[in-house]
Amino acid sequence: MKKTALLNAAISQLIASMGHGDTLVIGDVGLPAPAGVPVIDLAVTRGVPGFMTVLETVLSELQVEFHIVADEMQSVSPALAAQIEALHLPQRRSMSHEAFKQASGRARAYIRTGECTPYANIILGSGVVF
Repeated sequence: MKKTALLNAAISQLIASMGHGDTLVIGDVGLPAPAGVPVIDLAVTRGVPGFMTVLETVLSELQVEFHIVADEMQSVSPALAAQIEALHLPQRRSMSHEAFKQASGRARAYIRTGECTPYANIILGSGVVF
């Protein structure tokens, strides 16, 4: 049995298969699934699992080089924006929500949470550990 926090086999396999610069999306329950991008649907009910729980667990295994959020998060969901900022992720980028949805179409996969906070979405860019 695995020793790390991440127990979901599909997410663990996804992270193990990612190369430098590949991206994955962690999204709220309302973010449309990008056409052609595999979806790992974790949503059980409203708020379960939460966005931050999934993000922090993914970060326990994924080496992140950059992250992208929607501009709208800061004004509409400032508490969530502050929680993400407190993680001290490298190279923050932001773009409009519409541009975010387009960029998510280039991701290796989309992880759907049960989060119902507006703009609780992030794109994580894979880094290297050497």
